[in-house]
Amino acid sequence: MIELYHAAMSTCAQKVRLVLAEKGLDWTGFHMNLRARDQHQPDYLKLNPNGVVPTLVDGGRVVIESTVICEYLDGAYPAPPLRPAGARGRARMRLWTKRLDEGLHFATGVISGSIAFRHQHMARPADELEAYIEGIPDPVRRERQRQQVDLGIEAPQFRAALARFESWLTDMERDLAQGPWMAGDSYSLAEVAYTPYVIRIHELNLTPMLDRRPQISEWYERIQARPNFGPGYGDWADPAYVALMAEKGSEVWPRVREILKEI
Repeated sequence: MIELYHAAMSTCAQKVRLVLAEKGLDWTGFHMNLRARDQHQPDYLKLNPNGVVPTLVDGGRVVIESTVICEYLDGAYPAPPLRPAGARGRARMRLWTKRLDEGLHFATGVISGSIAFRHQHMARPADELEAYIEGIPDPVRRERQRQQVDLGIEAPQFRAALARFESWLTDMERDLAQGPWMAGDSYSLAEVAYTPYVIRIHELNLTPMLDRRPQISEWYERIQARPNFGPGYGDWADPAYVALMAEKGSEVWPRVREILKEI
């Protein structure tokens, strides 16, 4: 039996659901309310000491970290394969997933939080918000969260996160000019990894960043047409989150555009 501890709008959880759907695997889900800190409850921390989603349990074996989970699933359930057959393609795939884990995922959190999710936090009573922020164990993350809530896109880390997005999109456009998929001639774990992040650009109404990147736009059309897109993302999309991101993204786009010109 495959069990997945996940959250609807988590980019990392979306990756794993995309793989499960691509492979036609049945699974039992345990949905986590991240705003209520389900991921920090003692029973969950026994499964995932990092206190994040997703966590996969397959026949009693616990696997954490979304990139690792995706590769695990591709090894344990090899049909259809999601890693390129050749060494060069596999290297390209892993370079892309490595890049995501080494900074782009963090940047996505900064951008999403600074634009949209801060408003969810600001809607809390002041004492509840303070307790939430003070409850973040890592002091670096705690201060970052406070800055994002207080300052929004003027938070000091926002500009660097946006620059990282620009660099990623430039390189992705370049690679897709060589063929329809990121790591070769077939859909792979590279596509799985980056689908949620292109989705997030659309959710936040930052799509003008794609206007001069037709390869990515065409790639995204192919992604949306795949049978795993609904079970991986669409079926779980939270209307309230999507509406909030769209509204707040549109509001700040003029300022984001100015920052992009300065990068």
